[in-house]
Amino acid sequence: MSSQHFDVLIIGAGVSGIGMACHLTRECPGKRFAILERRQSLGGTWDLFRYPGIRSDSDMFTFGYSFRPWTGGKILADGASIKNYVQETAREYDVERHIRFGHAVRTANWSSEDRQWTITAENEQTGETHTFTASFMVGCTGYYNYDKGYKPDFPGESEFKGQIVHPQHWPENLDYAGKKVVVIGSGATAITLVPTLAETAGHVTMLQRSPTYLMPLPSTDKVAMGLQKLLPEKLAYKLTRARNISVARLLYQRSRKSPKAMRRLFLSIIRRQLDGKVDMRHFTPDYNPWDQRLCVVKDGDLFDSLKAGKASIATDRIDRFTPEGIRLASGETLEADIIIPATGLDIQMLGGIQPTVNGQPIVMRDKVIYKNVMVEGVPNAGMIFGYTNISWTLKVDITAEYLCRLFNLMDKRGYHTVVARDTENSLGEDTILGSLSSGYVRRADDRLPRQGTHGPWKSNQNYLEDVKTLRFEPIEDGYLEFDGKRIHQSNAPARGLFRPLRSALFGS
Repeated sequence: MSSQHFDVLIIGAGVSGIGMACHLTRECPGKRFAILERRQSLGGTWDLFRYPGIRSDSDMFTFGYSFRPWTGGKILADGASIKNYVQETAREYDVERHIRFGHAVRTANWSSEDRQWTITAENEQTGETHTFTASFMVGCTGYYNYDKGYKPDFPGESEFKGQIVHPQHWPENLDYAGKKVVVIGSGATAITLVPTLAETAGHVTMLQRSPTYLMPLPSTDKVAMGLQKLLPEKLAYKLTRARNISVARLLYQRSRKSPKAMRRLFLSIIRRQLDGKVDMRHFTPDYNPWDQRLCVVKDGDLFDSLKAGKASIATDRIDRFTPEGIRLASGETLEADIIIPATGLDIQMLGGIQPTVNGQPIVMRDKVIYKNVMVEGVPNAGMIFGYTNISWTLKVDITAEYLCRLFNLMDKRGYHTVVARDTENSLGEDTILGSLSSGYVRRADDRLPRQGTHGPWKSNQNYLEDVKTLRFEPIEDGYLEFDGKRIHQSNAPARGLFRPLRSALFGS
């Protein structure tokens, strides 16, 4: 057993962890840090998922880091390209040497007496245990279980004679050419899988319990490509990024304020895509836009597959699996050689780690989150948790910047500990994922921290507001306790309204 101490210990080497590490090298060059990563490669989601067609569901000009431009005109990038981008970023900022691969974190305990975290990690290949101590811990593990996705227990499943393949565990050499495939689900994974499989499968059926709002998006951005030819790389990136942030925010805000009008708009777009060849009932949700996530259809490929007859869609409930396929509640049977349950994620926090403070377990469901960065009552710990209504990485950047500001202020003032304290009983009912009604959010209600009813405890999924709060507002705001003392520094210089807006759209 070995033991090492770091100023900052980052859990996870995915998009969030690499982003946090790069910000540390840029803004806190004196900090000694390490990244503990369970897998043998960095990339997180983009190293784990290998199913056909895996790609981003957000545009890459906002999914890319603020400090390193995404180049080229590709808007929706494939998984390999995204992993390569993250890896190149890690190399450019000399972050790779700080990663401890093959380290699965098992325990994390804060000691108030020692004023540090003690983290144990296991090498799953050798069984060897390593112990680390750190002044500050940052969770960058995303929000789902890497070991297994969510899959209901379907009646009669054992009777099915074909293959059942979950997208999270895609076999390397799965042969689906010429075969009948049923994809269960209507989320981003299913929307990506169906047209990709339809290129070589005999026929693909997308079986959904209820429709999802879809938005076709071209895979390349000709305007961005034009700007890249005319302007310096960083300026072209900032301009494209600003435009895309503005458009995404507008769509989301209008959906929340005028749901009926936006519903008509979205459905009219789909109606034009289908050209009367597919029944609109399969694309008419019974909820308002952005009550659940909006799914992007690259180049309208799903609609093309349906119109060409290579794929079909069924909206029904499953009665049971049969030896030949799936019998629906309506009595219809869908024949299948391969069934793919793209039925969602199994959500968990901190990669399943159960952190403790002075030996006492932290029950996340009973905790409120501060600025979506720190868990109330948990000292010297941060959590990077991206957006659900816009690109994840936008929140990664500003959260990492905030934590670096916090570290630098603590060093300047000589503080050793910081903890968020909720003295106003702010605990609310909504989780940090907000008001999303998606199944994977409802299933995780018992394990997600809550957001508050007001102030810095309330998560609004608003990028512009978060830029103002995390990048410009004073850190010593009276809600944080430093070395046991609540400090309110209200005499920060006025920033005006323009600077936060400019910063949000064009970067710091």
